[in-house]
Amino acid sequence: MSSTLQTDIAILGGTPGGIAVAIVAARLGRSVLLIEPQAHLGGMSTSGLGKSDVERRHLIGGLFQEFTQRIHQYYLDRYAPDSEDIALCQDGYYFEPSVAETVFHDMLQAQPQITILTSHTLNSATTRENRLKAIDILSPKQQRITVQAQVFLDATYDGDLLAAAGADFRLGREARDEFDEPHAGQIYFDYQRQQFLPGSTGAGDDRLPAYTYRLCLTTDPANAAPLTEPPPDYDRRHYLGYFDDLAAGRLAGPLQLKPGRGYEPAHFNTLVRALSVTPLPNHKTDVNINPRPLGFPFPELNRGYITGDAATRAAISTRIRNRTLGLLWFLQNDTQIPTQHRQIARQYHLPQDEFTDNRHFPWQLYIREGRRLQGEFTLTERHITHQPEQGIYQAEIETFADTIAIGEFPIDSFPCQPRQPGDTIVLEGYLGMLDQITRPYEIPYRIMVPQTIDGLLVPVAASTTHVAFSSIRMEPTWMALGQAAGVAAHLAIQQQCAPRNISIHELQQQLASEGQILKHQPEINHASTREPQS
Repeated sequence: MSSTLQTDIAILGGTPGGIAVAIVAARLGRSVLLIEPQAHLGGMSTSGLGKSDVERRHLIGGLFQEFTQRIHQYYLDRYAPDSEDIALCQDGYYFEPSVAETVFHDMLQAQPQITILTSHTLNSATTRENRLKAIDILSPKQQRITVQAQVFLDATYDGDLLAAAGADFRLGREARDEFDEPHAGQIYFDYQRQQFLPGSTGAGDDRLPAYTYRLCLTTDPANAAPLTEPPPDYDRRHYLGYFDDLAAGRLAGPLQLKPGRGYEPAHFNTLVRALSVTPLPNHKTDVNINPRPLGFPFPELNRGYITGDAATRAAISTRIRNRTLGLLWFLQNDTQIPTQHRQIARQYHLPQDEFTDNRHFPWQLYIREGRRLQGEFTLTERHITHQPEQGIYQAEIETFADTIAIGEFPIDSFPCQPRQPGDTIVLEGYLGMLDQITRPYEIPYRIMVPQTIDGLLVPVAASTTHVAFSSIRMEPTWMALGQAAGVAAHLAIQQQCAPRNISIHELQQQLASEGQILKHQPEINHASTREPQS
């Protein structure tokens, strides 16, 4: 049994970027179909990533700023203005996953032109004469639905729609010499001293930064759902490398303590430094897996995920889920761990009031990088950094005639390989918060436009190198790109042309009227928000 749906704009991926597309296009009067494979919308922002990765708040406005304002108002409605919870929400930039989900739903439900299909997966795409015409999706009961739209958007983290449509893409790391990028390819980089280390061959490969889950844990005993047993495939040997890290001093505090980057001094020189913990409102915490220790046990668990079928992806997700829960169990219960360290770890538990239909564990795997479109323009390390010692001179920001947003987050990539013989400082592939060289940069519209496929825009798995993607891959930036893509899709329909041929001037005018930041400007009386590893 099959059916057909027709809409102006169809979006695959209910990520924050996809949500931005939907809201903006609907506000411009378009009918929108938002399709999400998970049972919940919001991607990482509703699945444990409880903070907004923004270093310079004044450079990302528009719909993302509206989102943070709504988050802030939610907490103001709940807590006293001078309360600790209001301070912890950081003007709406920090939030509980359930609060982000509530705010996203409120924004979407205000637009009756948006139809939402959750738990619907992509089955195939129909491309004729280099134009994406239709897609087939499967309902939760595996019924086939054909979706016809004038413009399609791939807002997935993995780039599934662009691949199904036949667009060219990159998967893995470019070699250093392909785009003359100093930090490309296989690399050992001392993140504290900002030095290249032996073994940095610069060779390209098909490896991807490690995937993990981002945890939301509570410190409120009344809201705790403590682990009562280890995950099914628990093996403490996965975590024994952390003992070597502790003995070698790699779990100490950083050489330079930067506020807000998940550094909790009480955790320094303890095994709890395996985690990066940041407080959120309502006795919650945003918990990342710290990629700096050599015992970090997640690299290469994601191998085969992007190209795998549904069963393969489910198996890999389960393996990473269990590795994550296993780490929490290990820190709280392993008798080899010093008692004091275990006591610290036992302050943090899964919250009863989050992810209530998934045993209080996040729904969305943290896919830090998947396919990357090969678009009309490829953003590289050379466009986003200033490195005179490497021959990259960007004293002034490079401008583009088709700028649609500003990127500003430091290059930041998780390790690509587990510990190798001889590793004593850093894991291969780790590029940790290169804020010394990353500078604000303009993002051109062309990185969303496939080279040959019409009728499709790609605001999330956009056209960049691996190194540049390590900066652009932040939810606030993706929301800015989604906002631009939503306007562009509307203009393509209005102007009866392919998205690649729309009036850039009209696109920029509309974005500016919506509060999108299109030009770099010095920060004046704005508090910078320093974020931990993403």
